[in-house]
Amino acid sequence: VQLQASGGGLVQPGGSLRLSCATSGFNLDAYGIGWFRQAPGKEREGVSCISSADGTTAYTDSVKGRFTISRDIAKNTMYLQMNNLKPEDTAVYYCAAGLIARRLSAYEYTYWGQGTQVTVSS
Repeated sequence: VQLQASGGGLVQPGGSLRLSCATSGFNLDAYGIGWFRQAPGKEREGVSCISSADGTTAYTDSVKGRFTISRDIAKNTMYLQMNNLKPEDTAVYYCAAGLIARRLSAYEYTYWGQGTQVTVSS
C-alpha cells in the first residue's frame, strides 16, 4: 500500500492549490479517505474526509466553503482543492486512508502519505 501526496507549495493569501494523493495497493472506492494537516508546534488536525460507510464528506469548520475533497477511482487518486487560502492554512498536509474511516479522527486511518508542505504567505 502506498500513498504519495503532491501539489503543495508557496501561495499568496487568497490563492488556490490542489493537492493530489496517488494511491496503490488497495481499493480506493472501498476505503474512507481523509486529509490532515500539522502546523509547526501544533497537533495534527483533520481537514476533510470522505466516509467509507456512505461516501459523505466532512470538513473542519475553518475550511468549510473553501476546501473540497474528491477522488477519482479510475486514477486511484484523491484530491484536496483549496481556495481562498489563508496564512493559518500553512502546514504539512497528509493524505490517509482507512477501511473503516468515517470521521476526521486520525485513529480510524491505517495508511498515510508522506506529507506535502503548503505555505501561505505574501
